[in-house]
Parts: sequence; structure tokens; C-alpha cells
Amino acid sequence: MSVDRSTTDRHGTARELERGGRIGSLLMALAGIAFVGYGIVFLARTFFGTGFELGVATLNGVTPADLNAVDPAVVHYINHLHVATAGFIIATGIAITALAWYGVRSGQLWAWTTAIVAAVVGLVIALPMHYGDLFAHNWVTHLGPIYLATLVFVVGAALAYRGIQSESRSAETDGRAGA
Repeated sequence: MSVDRSTTDRHGTARELERGGRIGSLLMALAGIAFVGYGIVFLARTFFGTGFELGVATLNGVTPADLNAVDPAVVHYINHLHVATAGFIIATGIAITALAWYGVRSGQLWAWTTAIVAAVVGLVIALPMHYGDLFAHNWVTHLGPIYLATLVFVVGAALAYRGIQSESRSAETDGRAGA
């Protein structure tokens, strides 16, 4: 069975982005993997760490052991929230990685848009609370990994978008030339 190349190109199933777009989708996928890694560290620190989370050793001088001595239910509740948060960070990272690797890399604008929306919603909801100065934390270790992954993601998203747009323009040009 032969496949008509022009038909598959028109439907966007067989094309691959040019080099910049491929690098962009790779960077987006790597950022997604970094989000997964951050979530795993977040999860591991819940069960094996000495502090509350990355960059947070105490809450105004109160350690998890001190808090546990006063009210163990509060510590269990904090751990419950950390596990849930880690789960959503990991799930978002998996989704972004898959969207970038399979959808964005093949030039699918919907996959690029979905990856952007997923990352932006997560970050827009999570990050503002860190600027309220409600508890002491080490900015570099607490937020540094996420900001680094976000920077890689943004660079990748820009490169991938340029690649998707150039593919779109070349497909339009090819369509007009064949008409």
C-alpha cells in the first residue's frame, strides 16, 4: 500500500519540524522531565527528608519533629498535601513531556498550545504564594529548579513555535504551488 505524501503532509501526520523546531520540542520535553524530577524529589522529601520541602528546613524555627510532638495530625496533613502536590507536578511533567515529544515534534499546534497552557496554569497558580513572605525558605534551592526548568521550557516553546509556524507557511506555499 502506498501513501500519498502530499495527503499525509496536508493532514500533518507525517511531517517533522526543521532543526530549530526539533530542538525546541526536545527542550520542552526535557523541561517536562525536569518537572517530573522535581516532583519526585518533592515526594521523596516528604518521606525521607529532614525538612518540609526543598529549601524549607523549618517553619519559623519549628522543625517537622517539633511540630509532630505538638500535633502529629498537622504533620500528616502537611505530608498529605505534599504527596498530592508532588503527584500533580509529576503528572503535569509527564503530560508536557508527551505533548512535546509526540505532538509538538510532529508540528501539531494543538499539542504546543496544550503544553503551554498546562505549564502556565500550574506556574501561575503555584508561584505567587512564594512571594508573600509567609515563611522562610531558601529561594535558590526552593524555586531555582523550577525556574531553570521553566526557562528551558520557554526557550524550547519559542523555538518550537517558530518551527511550527515555518512549517505552516511552507505547507501553504506548497499548497498554492500545487494548485
